Amino acid sequence: MSLDLPDVLSASDVSAWSDEVDVVVVGFGISGGCAALEAARAGARVVLLERAAEYGGTSAMAGGHFYLGGGTAVQRAVGVEDSPEELCKYLMAVTRETDDDTAAKIRAFSGDSVEHFDWIESLGMRFERSFYPEKAVIQPGTQGLMYTGNEKVWPFLEKATPAPRGHKVPQPGDTDGAKIVLDALAARIAETSVDVRYETGATNLVVDGDRVVGIAWRHFEERGVIRAGAVVIAAGGYVGNDDMVREYTPQLGSKLIPLASTYDDGLGIRLGASVGADLRMMDQAFITAPFYPPSKLVTGIVVNKDGKRFVAEDSYHSRTAGFVMDQPDRAAFLIVDSAHIEHPDFPLCPFIDGWETVEEMEAALGIPEGNLVATLGDYNKHAADKQDPDLHKHPDWLEPQDRGPWGAYDLSLGKALYAGFTMGGMRVDLDGRVQRADLSVIDGLYAAGACAVNIAQDGKGYASGTQLAEGSYFGRRTGRRAAGR
Repeated sequence: MSLDLPDVLSASDVSAWSDEVDVVVVGFGISGGCAALEAARAGARVVLLERAAEYGGTSAMAGGHFYLGGGTAVQRAVGVEDSPEELCKYLMAVTRETDDDTAAKIRAFSGDSVEHFDWIESLGMRFERSFYPEKAVIQPGTQGLMYTGNEKVWPFLEKATPAPRGHKVPQPGDTDGAKIVLDALAARIAETSVDVRYETGATNLVVDGDRVVGIAWRHFEERGVIRAGAVVIAAGGYVGNDDMVREYTPQLGSKLIPLASTYDDGLGIRLGASVGADLRMMDQAFITAPFYPPSKLVTGIVVNKDGKRFVAEDSYHSRTAGFVMDQPDRAAFLIVDSAHIEHPDFPLCPFIDGWETVEEMEAALGIPEGNLVATLGDYNKHAADKQDPDLHKHPDWLEPQDRGPWGAYDLSLGKALYAGFTMGGMRVDLDGRVQRADLSVIDGLYAAGACAVNIAQDGKGYASGTQLAEGSYFGRRTGRRAAGR
């Protein structure tokens, strides 16, 4: 299957332009909003198009983590030592492909991380100066900082000094927290001359030769074409497009809940591809069904249907899920003994049953005879000495699972409640200029956020807050560059 691409319009065929501006931005999520604000602050005349009736998009659905470090005000306030160099080393270690362009992006993001943190707060919100020490998907309260990635997971803890970098907005719970930042961003945009147009979607790019010079739009039955010095696409991913999911990320399929807004249908990516944008990482996705909290469950072992361990259980939840997707039949089980079992308040991985002996559990789960007995026995022997020679699980989470009865949770795809979003998008340079496969730049076209590939490339290396942090950071850079700054 090939992508269903929008037609490209020639400027010579446009009989009348509805507007002529410096920059038009497509999408009012975190990246598009930041691009529009910075472009306007740089003196550009800006139109911001949003298909929905309000701002926010998928960004506003997020819990509100921003992955930032290097010595932010929150880190300093709670006594965490971090540096741009250590942040850079960590991101380089967990990033799937670190070509020269990606390395340059990571260095820039790391070096500017503290300044970017301060800029986010300057919008009109403040992160709480507090630390949440437990292992969780997101802070349950308003705590401002926690570990949200694989910083303390082998081999990454040997490549960079671990530091917590998940900065959460002061909103309890695990959804909609980012709306606080979007509200502040919208308020700052309202103070500028940015022309925000809701319920108005982009339909086609307009070119003059090899240069993008505008975009066609539709507002219900009204249509028009905007001439612009630069077009910035910030229209999200494609998890809502069934055809694209079947083609590129079939692992997301019907057994998974999309973590996205209605408009994450790949339009931005398809607009870029229509004028020759190279698409990267299109087969990569963030997939997760966290089995923690409670964090005590991390002391258990995760095995496949052959009874073999395959991932360190203290890994970030989407890293664990990524390895589950690599297993036969995408099946896995979490095994915990009676001393460590504690049922989650909102279980995403269903509890199967409990058994008096490991042999009974092994048979009930359909694991080949003797395999789970051997795996658990080997794990317990080493865990008693706080060692894990096979997968290097951190000593903080190494505890023997030797007190019966034993219980099992089902981490298998189709049984656990998996959710996710897509990671692929347009190839862009450091300043968001869209590139072709030969790395040449498509003049006049820029992209940021989930429809562009910057730092976040796959689920195994992801950390909560990466998308909001890089979306806002690269959105800012893209807006300035599009404005000619």
